[in-house]
Amino acid sequence: MSNSHTKGETHGCIVCGKPYQLYVVYDAGGKFMDFKVMSTGAKPVKHAHRPLVACEKHSDDQIEAAVAKVYGPQEADD
Repeated sequence: MSNSHTKGETHGCIVCGKPYQLYVVYDAGGKFMDFKVMSTGAKPVKHAHRPLVACEKHSDDQIEAAVAKVYGPQEADD
């Protein structure tokens, strides 16, 4: 992880768009690796290729439907 870098970024909730602050880790080539949610009231949404966040108040079904709407159905390995 010595060749990685972390950036502070603002991302909106995948369901409603409310903005949240994240620390996002990228490798030396700029590929997304991991992230941490810094704002309260938000939770990370698992996605292999990009940092996604959702409000804690949204149900898992709402989040899954929003991800599928924006990015298409997700494979079990994603």
